Amino acid sequence: MELFQLSRANDVRDAIAAGAASSGAAEGAQVRFLAGGTTLLDLMKLNVERPGRVIDISRLPLNQVEATADGGVKIGATVRNADLATHPLIRERYAVLSQALLAGASAQLRNMATTGGNLLQRTRCVYFRDTTMPCNKRTPGAGCAAIDGFNRTMAILGVSDACIASNPSDMNVALAALDATIHIEGVKGSRSVPIDAFFLLPGTTPQRETVIEAGDLITHVTLPPQPEGSRSFYLKLRDRASYEFALASAAVVVKVADGRIAHARVALGGVGTKPWHSTEAEAALADAVPDAATFARAADAALAGAQPQSQNGFKIELARRCLVHALTQATRTH
Repeated sequence: MELFQLSRANDVRDAIAAGAASSGAAEGAQVRFLAGGTTLLDLMKLNVERPGRVIDISRLPLNQVEATADGGVKIGATVRNADLATHPLIRERYAVLSQALLAGASAQLRNMATTGGNLLQRTRCVYFRDTTMPCNKRTPGAGCAAIDGFNRTMAILGVSDACIASNPSDMNVALAALDATIHIEGVKGSRSVPIDAFFLLPGTTPQRETVIEAGDLITHVTLPPQPEGSRSFYLKLRDRASYEFALASAAVVVKVADGRIAHARVALGGVGTKPWHSTEAEAALADAVPDAATFARAADAALAGAQPQSQNGFKIELARRCLVHALTQATRTH
């Protein structure tokens, strides 16, 4: 870890002004925001992140979960993952989000990790985290060591010749299925970004993972009310039962009415370069009978564009089965 300056933001505008100082600065002079620090500090210790200044935003008034007038919910950026997972509003109305959060990391990390930090969580690709290896995400133009290297855990959807790193988050997969909106304050003012537009595909610029710019601060996330009678489910498949990242996961929200699927949202994790919202699977589910054949068609549609690497072809069938099982669980009658 290199030396850096640590200061505390007095309010949101103070944080934005400090963050904007990194615009156009050399890499070592950049500014980073610190809330829980569960990702940032790890990467600083590895010299992957080398900010010259770190701004502590953990004491800003952004740590509330509140019902909105339209029946949705507003989640502050510094709400801890553990608090969010167990909040009555989330458990009652957005069970898939609670399930996803509880499937992530460990209890100790969930007690520190925040909503905003989770949205900005960096990949767990071993080459990204090893500064002796080439990585386009870390050093644009250096190359992608994973393509010809160890790629068992890498993405199969949304990949490019420049990057195949998978997004590691559980929370963000659930947020994608819940049609979340990310609210950002920056030097150019306020903006609200649908989660599908918030994350960027690697393309030829894998170093840019989100629409966040210098000085931008995520202040909160909003979730719309879910259709009455809908049910949700999150399923995570991994090499071991705890403290492990997904090889494949699925977040689904489904409403069945009169024997047909009236509403469906599907997102996949562990297989995409970003949380993978599958409109293809949703189209296959629309107005269909909720049975095994329908779920299989939806899973096939979701994985139709998969581009596996030398070691992760198994993820196609794994993700397929994961989604089928999640849909089965969400539509079970009790």
